[in-house]
Amino acid sequence: MSLHQKLDGLLAKVFTRIPWVGRVWGKLAHIEMETDVPWAPIRKPLRQCRVCLITTGGIHLRNEKPFNMEDPEGDATYRTIPSDARAEDLTITHNYYDHRDADRDFNILLPLDRMRELAQRGLVAGLTPSHYSFMGHIDGPHLLTLKERILPQLLADLATEEPDFVFLTPA
Repeated sequence: MSLHQKLDGLLAKVFTRIPWVGRVWGKLAHIEMETDVPWAPIRKPLRQCRVCLITTGGIHLRNEKPFNMEDPEGDATYRTIPSDARAEDLTITHNYYDHRDADRDFNILLPLDRMRELAQRGLVAGLTPSHYSFMGHIDGPHLLTLKERILPQLLADLATEEPDFVFLTPA
């Protein structure tokens, strides 16, 4: 493990165990914010809606390439997770938060089991074939890559999946 990764892990533990430190960091850090957030109300009952999940928790299939934790600017790519993925198929590659609880139950960040239960009960129509995961720490030049290349690709992927709504879960 590199020094950079060790430092990231230490910071994640400090932010988790001493929350006010994280709040101060959040106020002082330069964080790009979008003020024009699109909102599209759901136009049909939830029981008729197909759901897609997107997380910034750094979750991916165990047999996939992990997110790049060596780049201090993060990793703007995303991973596709099939709807039938099981907990034992998944892992987390992300050093910027304490994910011990999510390691025990991935539903904290990617509630596939909970959404499948809602579908079985008829409360939603079902899930899209794929769901998506980002690393969640993206900075510097990767922000432009995210906006100009990665998000248009994600939107194209979503267009083929045709979700009625997307459930976002931050890490």
